[in-house]
Amino acid sequence: MRYLTWIVRLFLFLVLLLFALKNTLPVRLHFFFDTGWDVPLVVLLLGFFAAGAVLGVMACMGGLFRQRRSIRALKRELEARSSAGQPAAAASLPPMPPDPGL
Repeated sequence: MRYLTWIVRLFLFLVLLLFALKNTLPVRLHFFFDTGWDVPLVVLLLGFFAAGAVLGVMACMGGLFRQRRSIRALKRELEARSSAGQPAAAASLPPMPPDPGL
């Protein structure tokens, strides 16, 4: 399985490399006030791909931080209950639904 993964990675790398070599012609990116920037097409595409990936990660960060804060609060509550000698009340919680994504 490991060899298959490396073969797929090598194939994707070669396809992307050949794509980059075929798209080296400059294109003009127009800005406001009649300004522009001449840049190779592959650089422009990779730049916008990277910017999209960064924006996607930033969009996910809010939910991630919210989950971490919730987990931290639940751990503190569990520690407080266990130090007070109270049972963890796990029996009163409804069962967790199965995770369809995993």
